[in-house]
Amino acid sequence: MLNIQIVLFDGFDLMDAIGPYEVFLSANMLSGSRLHVSFVSAEGPRIVKSGMDGPGLQAIGAIDPDRSGILFIPGAMGKVGREETGPDAVVTQLLKAKESDLMPLLRQAMGNESMTVATVCGGSMLLAMDGLLTDRYAVTHVLGMEALGAMGAKPVPARVVVDGRLVTGGGVTSGLDVALYLVEQELGPRVAHAVEKLFEYERRGTAWRAEGIIPVGDDVPVPSKPSTQEANGEQLIATPDHNAIFDGVWKVTISTPIGKQTVLFHISTKDGLVTGTANQGGEAAAFVDPVMEGNRMSWSQRVTKPMSLHLKFEVMVNGDAMVGTAKAGLLPPSKVEGTRLAHSFSS
Repeated sequence: MLNIQIVLFDGFDLMDAIGPYEVFLSANMLSGSRLHVSFVSAEGPRIVKSGMDGPGLQAIGAIDPDRSGILFIPGAMGKVGREETGPDAVVTQLLKAKESDLMPLLRQAMGNESMTVATVCGGSMLLAMDGLLTDRYAVTHVLGMEALGAMGAKPVPARVVVDGRLVTGGGVTSGLDVALYLVEQELGPRVAHAVEKLFEYERRGTAWRAEGIIPVGDDVPVPSKPSTQEANGEQLIATPDHNAIFDGVWKVTISTPIGKQTVLFHISTKDGLVTGTANQGGEAAAFVDPVMEGNRMSWSQRVTKPMSLHLKFEVMVNGDAMVGTAKAGLLPPSKVEGTRLAHSFSS
């Protein structure tokens, strides 16, 4: 019997969970009870509230990441938009789930060779926030595709994307398509077709895989290999501006939707080359492609806190004060404020 665990967490999207649940339940009925389908949570049996003060669902047990079968992860339900960062925002719900006891279990499940991890809508964003989709093909809701790429995934604009044991779906109704795809894979096309007839719904779209002939003009991103300097922990880029007004050690605060993060920037300019690193919690991330124009500077870099992201920084300095923003895709921009601690540092 195939075990299917549908994950519930506070703020989950009700349709993301209920739609696939009904598909799997119907497939179980039509296949002669070959599936075991259950709602689970990180905390074990409890009533889990959906987002926007919606109704709750009963989790009958705890997530078992070591079990074989399918682990199905829904997204969150809430307000969406670039400026939505309040308690009811989707990004806030997902960040809360990321910081909960759920994430260690999802990490464990992703490493289980006998487990297929499936997501719909923001479920893939939840995995990406923790760096679990780095260099993996995936899809999410159309509003989150840019942010998904900023978190290190390789976004594909398809209803269902398959990357090995990872199966991701787009917006909320794609949950039906993901579930029907999984039913066909596990129980065959006849059972999947029978469920479609019962639902009066036909699965939409091709399940995309990185296989076969690459179409002419295919724009699916493939991350480039890091340069030698980046691999060694620093990035050096020539710039015509030899002004060293950014040089030194900066104590910087980044105001994110879930709180303030303190980072130390180490910046130096020598012989037309700009070097920069950001240090936080013992981790160092290099500035990538830094560009300095007068008292303004921009660069990209990879961070892991509060989530795994590729950030684009744009800042300016006035004396020993730094202000600006850090942006990742469609996620709300974070305010950057800093003070120079020293005008030079020992490398």
